[in-house]
Amino acid sequence: MNKILLIIQREYLSRVKKKSFLLTTFLVPLFFIGMYVGVYFLTKKSFEDNHAIVYVLDDSKAIGGLLKNNKTITFTQSNDELAAQLQTVKESAEKTSLLLIPADFLVSKKIEFLSSGKPNIGIQDEIQSQLEAIVLNHEYKQLNIDPDKIKNINTTVSIAAKEITDTGEAKDSDTRIAMGIAIALSILIYLSLFLYGAQVMRGIIEEKSSRIVEVIISSVKPFQLMMGKIIGIGLVGITQFLLWIILSFALITGATSLLLDKADVQQQLEVQAGANSNPEMENLSMLTNMDNMLNAVDIPQLLICFFLFFLGGYMLYSALFAAVGSAVDNETEANQFTMPITTPLLLAYVLSFGVLINDPHGSIATWLSFIPLTSPIAMLVRIPFGVPIWQIALSFSLLVAGFLITTWFAARIYRVGILMYGKKASIKELIKWFSYKN
Repeated sequence: MNKILLIIQREYLSRVKKKSFLLTTFLVPLFFIGMYVGVYFLTKKSFEDNHAIVYVLDDSKAIGGLLKNNKTITFTQSNDELAAQLQTVKESAEKTSLLLIPADFLVSKKIEFLSSGKPNIGIQDEIQSQLEAIVLNHEYKQLNIDPDKIKNINTTVSIAAKEITDTGEAKDSDTRIAMGIAIALSILIYLSLFLYGAQVMRGIIEEKSSRIVEVIISSVKPFQLMMGKIIGIGLVGITQFLLWIILSFALITGATSLLLDKADVQQQLEVQAGANSNPEMENLSMLTNMDNMLNAVDIPQLLICFFLFFLGGYMLYSALFAAVGSAVDNETEANQFTMPITTPLLLAYVLSFGVLINDPHGSIATWLSFIPLTSPIAMLVRIPFGVPIWQIALSFSLLVAGFLITTWFAARIYRVGILMYGKKASIKELIKWFSYKN
């Protein structure tokens, strides 16, 4: 046991002291938050720069004047001839277009939109929306209907989604938050299991190719070396995840305190009460209600289950990666074995975007969450939607049992393959190694 602890200490300290580990740990949260802020400001800048001037030649003499300017479009009524106006549009350095409204527009409901380059889809949609509103108001008047009364009719339906708990109480529930968390966990667990499992395999291949392992094996048993390496790298992964969570939470909290004043938000919502909704106010309301939406998910349970299933899944797959690393002399040869190993994980990852999210309590999702090779992803995807404790406990127990069985198989291959050089391994050869007696 002391030898395993020494190997764990060596693997852990040798990796956490590397500059690459420190840079990755501290820069990844900054990178993602920076990317999010960058996308936000670039998108905002794009909308601000997407202003267009649209010249209007209105043969109907009634429609053009009803078009309204906004942040996206400035409508300019033109009295020039068509040929002269087309030349103006073609030679203009700014984003200009020409809108032709025929005299029978209210009957034909057809227009022409001309621009020097490819027509902007957003501008077309805005023009179409305004013209459809004009046509609708015209039809209302033809039927002697007051358009203002129609506009004042509020058809918005608000759904308060509730979830009935085991105690019979109803608590807030939001499927959108659950789906977002499920997809994020699916991506995170897939990448982490593959990343840290591959680190175990590469570490073994490096020690084997440099013949360092021959010296180490003279002091410890192959099983002790394999377990020490697996546990040591697993602790590195857990350390990194904890630091990512702490740093991300600190950065998000700091950014929220700087960019969002809840008192101002509430005041603006009260001022706007009763007014027509708009995208900006909808976004503001969404930010205000974010805390309530997150409360619909049991975050402590989710974090505990994430670390448990990450650790169990990592131990299981790392044992398989360790067996592969011991059986080959370089990473190129390892590719033929890594695909069969990671196929169940890839299957669960792909299904998480469809079957697991659309029907998290169905038979397929339930069985996948009980199979050790797929449960690290399948169960974590299901947990945000609410899973009975007994299913979580059973899934984790089966995962631990799968790890023990897998480790036993992997250790029998590892003890032979770690000292085998110059012989290309095959499935048949691995079976032969497994059957060797001590």
